[in-house]
Parts: sequence; structure tokens; C-alpha cells
Amino acid sequence: MPELSRARLHALLRALPKAELHIHIEGSLEPELIFRLAQRNGLKLAYPSVQALRAAYAFSDLQSFLDIYYAGASVLRREQDFFDLAWAYFERAAADNVVRAELFFDPQTHTERGVPLQAVITGLTHACRRAHAELGISAKLILCFLRHLSEEAAFATLEQALPYREHFIGVGLDSSEMGHPPEKFARVFARCRELGLHVVAHAGEEGPPAYIWSALDVLKAERIDHGVRCLEDPALVRRLAAERVPLTVCPLSNVKLRVFETLAEHNLPALLDAGLCVTLNSDDPAYFGGYLNDNFIATFDALPQLGTAQAYALARNSFEASFASAADKARWTAELDDCFARLAA
Repeated sequence: MPELSRARLHALLRALPKAELHIHIEGSLEPELIFRLAQRNGLKLAYPSVQALRAAYAFSDLQSFLDIYYAGASVLRREQDFFDLAWAYFERAAADNVVRAELFFDPQTHTERGVPLQAVITGLTHACRRAHAELGISAKLILCFLRHLSEEAAFATLEQALPYREHFIGVGLDSSEMGHPPEKFARVFARCRELGLHVVAHAGEEGPPAYIWSALDVLKAERIDHGVRCLEDPALVRRLAAERVPLTVCPLSNVKLRVFETLAEHNLPALLDAGLCVTLNSDDPAYFGGYLNDNFIATFDALPQLGTAQAYALARNSFEASFASAADKARWTAELDDCFARLAA
């Protein structure tokens, strides 16, 4: 593929049809919406203004982020709140030419505060349906278990969620990685597989490559969320490449949480060169500095070895790695090919 000027490459990256497979919907809660929901629900925040809250988004590691993330989520109380949260994300996703979004949500973050699970799932589901009808985005939900809590708590959450089984397509594992290996949740993930749910898991962000092996062998994860530390284990890299196990990589998140000190040091080029099925995602965009196109543009600017071939691979990988139908994947890939024919020739 021909290499493009920086301006033309930016235009291509923005226009690419793409899937987002690693987005925590609670992590798209912008400070402005936090304040609006707090006012609507009669809640007092610890920060005097939007600017003061945004200024607090300076994180030293994953846990320092999670502390403020859970505080922000405390304003989500009612079905309408969850609808408004997701709809705000979908409007941004549509502007970024996202055609497929598989949204993570954390029931335990809300049910522990007394929020009914029905309010969470119904609000998010209504937003997904409207996104499909009005924005043309294929949107599905993935229920995540908080790994700093017990497996018993995860089982209880699963049982609570089963009456709404039709509204989510899979389960994931997120929150604090260190000290909480995937095998801690072996039984509940086995039950989820019996129920026909897709399985994904965060591994190899702060945790070691061993956590990726466990996610694959114990949880039977179909995708690895993050996974950037896999390069420390050549045998693991060979397996991921041979089995086409997708990695949902989140560059701006990785820098914000000090997995890499700068984007220029990110190992994305090496992951691609190793033949891995890498996808680009925004993770918690309200906290980490940008949505999907922001991640694409910042990453390609910081890593000049990335060009049109890598842009095509990342977009195509996102469709391959999604849990969409074969027909949808083929349609989106055809749209991708058409985009490249128009903008990368």
C-alpha cells in the first residue's frame, strides 16, 4: 500500500469503519455528565467543579485510576442514567465511524450501591437498540466481573443477571489485575461457557504473561484484553499468533496508567510484526485522554513506522475479533476495502 502524507493518513484513520471491542461504558462517563447526573440525583460530589474533577485524572497506576473511576460511577442510579451514559458514548463512536461496539459493563459497581441490576441492563440495552436504529452501530453488551471481589460474588452476580441473559453476549474479567489471577474465577467462567456466553478477560496489562496463559487455558478466553506483556514470553507469542487470539490493545490507556512511559515506547509495532491479531481500543476514554480515533491518530503520530498497511490490519482485525455474524464481518470488511480504495490510493 502507498504511504500517505500525515494529513491524508489522519483522514484515512478517521474515516476507517472499525469495531471497538474494549470499552468500559462506565469509563466513558465525562466530568460534565457526572455533574449533570449528580444534580439530577441530588448527590454532592467531592470536587467543586468539572475542571477540578478533570484535574484529578492524574494516575500513577491502575489502582489510582480505579479509585476515582468508582467514585465517578456513584452518580449512576437510575435506568435513565445508564441510557444517557451509553448514548453519549454512541454519539462519539458514530463520529469516529465505529460500526460495531462491544461494551463492557460492571454490574457489581452498581449493585453494591443498591442500584437494581434491571436498571443497569435495561438502560444500556435501550441505548444499544437506539444506536442501531439511528446511528447504524451494531452494539452488544459484555458483563464483567470485578476480579478484586470473590468468585462467590461473581456467581451471585451471574445468577442475578440470568433473567436478562438475552441482553448480553458474553462475560469478561476486569478491575485490579495484580494479585488476582484468572484461575481465581475458573468455576464461574466454566458456568458461563455452559450457558453459551462468549468469554474474554483482562490479562497481561500490569499482570505477567502467566496471567495470559491462565486466561487461555483455565478461563478459555476467546480474546485477551490488553495482553501487551505477551512479548516477554516468546512461546506465548507463538501460540497467540498460531491461534489468532485477538488482543484488544488500548494505547492511550497504557500510557496514562504507566504501562509505557510514552506512546513512542509502545510495543504495538512489535505486536503487529509478530503476526498477532491486534485491535485498537479506547478502554476508559473519559479518563485516559481520548476515544477511538484519538487513539488511532495519537498512536500513529507517535510511532512513524505505522502506516497504511498497519491501519488496514488493525481495522480488519477488529471485525475478525468481534463476536458479530460472519455476514456482518464480510459487509464491514467490504466497506473497509472501499474506504481504502477511495482514500489510500
